[in-house]
Amino acid sequence: MSEHKAKQIGVLVMSYGTPESMDDVEAYYTHIRRGNAPTPELLAELKGRYEAIVGGVFPLRENTNGQVAGLQDKLEQLAPGQFVCYQGLKHAKPYIEDGVEQMAKAGIKQAVGIVLAPHFSTMSVGSYIKRAQDKAAEQGIEMTFVKQYHLHPKLLKALTERVEDGLRRLSDSSGGEERVKVLFSAHSLPVKIREVGDPYEQQLLETSAAIAEAANVKDWQFTWQSAGRTRDPWLGPDILETLPVLAEEGVKAVLVAPVGFVSDHLEVLYDLDIEAQAASKELDMTLERIAMLNRDPLYMETLAESVIEALDNRKE
Repeated sequence: MSEHKAKQIGVLVMSYGTPESMDDVEAYYTHIRRGNAPTPELLAELKGRYEAIVGGVFPLRENTNGQVAGLQDKLEQLAPGQFVCYQGLKHAKPYIEDGVEQMAKAGIKQAVGIVLAPHFSTMSVGSYIKRAQDKAAEQGIEMTFVKQYHLHPKLLKALTERVEDGLRRLSDSSGGEERVKVLFSAHSLPVKIREVGDPYEQQLLETSAAIAEAANVKDWQFTWQSAGRTRDPWLGPDILETLPVLAEEGVKAVLVAPVGFVSDHLEVLYDLDIEAQAASKELDMTLERIAMLNRDPLYMETLAESVIEALDNRKE
């Protein structure tokens, strides 16, 4: 182990994870279901969703890989030679624990963890942090975490630009329709998070309000999507419930801004681009979606600056 490596700071970049191929879908789904294999019907349905968006090719993993590489590049610009990024996924390899182990094997003693999700919830980001923290303690790595970055100015700027661009596209595709609604959305979570004062919902509304103000959007609302199938009630209304209500109100054109997500994946490419799009057509509405952040330079700067700030705060 070189002295240089020992002084480098690890950056564990965490995200939900996607399968690497159609062959991995069952193992991935089983992990999400806490070791319970899906029924043949559920597995066929999920595989059908992936087939619909990827057509047998599986580029979804590349988005996360690209974001990790982009963050590494940006950190190298801001602090040459100081940081080295590792990947840790919640439901696919390399798992969060694998990423921490890789850091330990490289001799890293100090690390920062950040999740590719701007908004904190105990059920989402909090669970990533706990897994990383437990493994880091076991491996003797001192670790600090970025918990949220939902109001980072560069994140808001990148999303505002996307909303403005989306509204221009919507104007073209709807023939200049004036009754336009912007729908901000994010992955639903069980309603029980409200009982513990979880900040997720409030942070999403703060992000949405800041973007709406910057983009001069007067008519907007928040809606949910991609709820899990459990006996517990999930936060709603779902976008598929919101669209018919808007149609009844006379709204003819909708721009969906899924601000809870940062890359193109199943919840965006299927739940919005296929399901919500089909629902809007049935309602005779025009629906457009903002472009996702993926490797947007402003998003890479948001992540890099958040990592450096977390490290600086720990030193104080």
